[in-house]
Amino acid sequence: MSTAILTGQPVPGSSIEGDLRSLGYDVRVAADPADAETLLAQVPGDQRVALVDARFVGHLHALRLGLTDPRFPLAAIPGAVTAQPAGRKALTRAMARETSAGGGTAVAVDSLADRVVTALDDDGTDVHRPELGSLVAAVPADPQARNEARQAVAAVDDEAVRLKSAVKARDGFFTTHFISPYSRYIARWCARRGLTPNQVTTASLITALIAAGCAATGTRGGFVAAGVLLIFSFVLDCTDGQLARYSLQYSTLGAWLDATFDRAKEYAYYAGLALGAARGGDDVWALALGAMVLQTCRHVVDFSFNEANHDATANTSPTAALSDKLDSVGWTVWVRRMIVLPIGERWAMIAILTAATTPRITFYALLIGCAFAATYTTAGRVLRSLTRKAHRTDRAAQALTDLADSGPLAQGLAEALRNPARRLPGFAVPAVALLGGVAVVAAAALTDFGGPWPVVAALVYALTSGFAVARPLKGALDWLVPPFFRAAEYCTVLALAVEAGVNGALPAAFGLVAAVAYHHYDTVYRIRGNAGAPPAWLVRAVGGHEGRTLLVTVLAAALTASQFQVALTALAVAVALVVLVESIRFWVSAHKGGAPAVHDEGEPA
Repeated sequence: MSTAILTGQPVPGSSIEGDLRSLGYDVRVAADPADAETLLAQVPGDQRVALVDARFVGHLHALRLGLTDPRFPLAAIPGAVTAQPAGRKALTRAMARETSAGGGTAVAVDSLADRVVTALDDDGTDVHRPELGSLVAAVPADPQARNEARQAVAAVDDEAVRLKSAVKARDGFFTTHFISPYSRYIARWCARRGLTPNQVTTASLITALIAAGCAATGTRGGFVAAGVLLIFSFVLDCTDGQLARYSLQYSTLGAWLDATFDRAKEYAYYAGLALGAARGGDDVWALALGAMVLQTCRHVVDFSFNEANHDATANTSPTAALSDKLDSVGWTVWVRRMIVLPIGERWAMIAILTAATTPRITFYALLIGCAFAATYTTAGRVLRSLTRKAHRTDRAAQALTDLADSGPLAQGLAEALRNPARRLPGFAVPAVALLGGVAVVAAAALTDFGGPWPVVAALVYALTSGFAVARPLKGALDWLVPPFFRAAEYCTVLALAVEAGVNGALPAAFGLVAAVAYHHYDTVYRIRGNAGAPPAWLVRAVGGHEGRTLLVTVLAAALTASQFQVALTALAVAVALVVLVESIRFWVSAHKGGAPAVHDEGEPA
């Protein structure tokens, strides 16, 4: 249980003790600063503790925002400050300073909590201050000020503000106008019944898997049911994040589940559509795999660009300035959010086309829409990168290196090529990565199955991959290196499966790319959670992107088409088992070990 220390006796008629207890706090009352320091020392170090002025007047949700958010070691609002175990030492030091300075003066002279926050600021300690907006949080100094504060509290609907804040401040058009107006009430319903965001996330996954199963029936009724269930799954997907914001139930495990399940739902649905089409005599596995490859590469572009620039210095450009100007014109904001085909618009399109047309038409529309969106966003980011005067940090360069997923072969070549790579111009790094990728994909797609040329091209690809990561990825366009690697590996698998021309090759390739994509997404979520890249042994065990690409080309050259299909299946199962077991072990242990809570908004809905 958390402990709240009230500094002084509550004012008659004050609800502060009841409010704190409703937030899960055990309330203790301190008569003076020395008594507060004593009570603070008595609270176990592994518990949250709060210091609250007894004269506090404000909304309950203001207290909730300030005193219960699990993401921050230290947080404060006017009249209150809280510390989780990670911030406890800093709070204790600041408290000791104020007690010593105050000499035991009665707390009623001013707010001890606010003085402690000032001391924390003076120490350079990071204290989170939530945005309260219209919510009231004050420590009135006299009866008149108290009455004014109470009137201000009465003038604002606390629950309406809480419901509004449960919705993302920046979201897609479809979600904003067709989902959030009612999903926030579903989130409140869940909160009042004790449901957690992780339970809602799991329900969304199950619903999407049922939708995929309906699509796999290949019947018109199954397709209609699949479309309806996919939309309902998306409603639940929005609800879990809104529930987390409504009840401040953030966690590292929850952020990982939400992000991972989004990908699992969408790609499982692609597989369901492909199975349903096959029942009707139409083979669209190549389209399904192509859609997954394109969508995953889009995400990698997003991840790489953001990681490369989020802490860069002098990070401005004329292109970014133009974008800011367009934001001032209301309708352009919605147009630009829609044309990138975020998850809300994308799932709505998939659901409608599934119910009304065929899987082939659905995939054609998805590929065209995603290709346009990818071209638009990537072109804009390339222009920003070329025009901005950014200086990338060592942390950003390391994140890009981790996202590259280089195996032992590329790493060994990178060591050997380190000196020559330093003499290359800045644009050469992504250019080398692109040329190597184009070579191996072209050899796989344009030569006969079983020939040696894909193997030769894969060896060249390994060489160029090592060259591309031989120096720190700090160039203006070096963030393109991981997306180029992803596209090269995935498209090589796709091309070889198509060339094999046997039943089962493309579904096996779909499974392999899905397993590898999971590994790449997991790397992103670890970096975002400040947990670092996956362990080196895992990267070695699954070969790195260049090792897997070389292995697949060797299998295609050495085996018959039927044997190649079996080998792809076995490789997909092996990679999936290794990466899933390690990923689940890591995230569960991080959650149990008290890793800092996070809330990753992920892809705009």
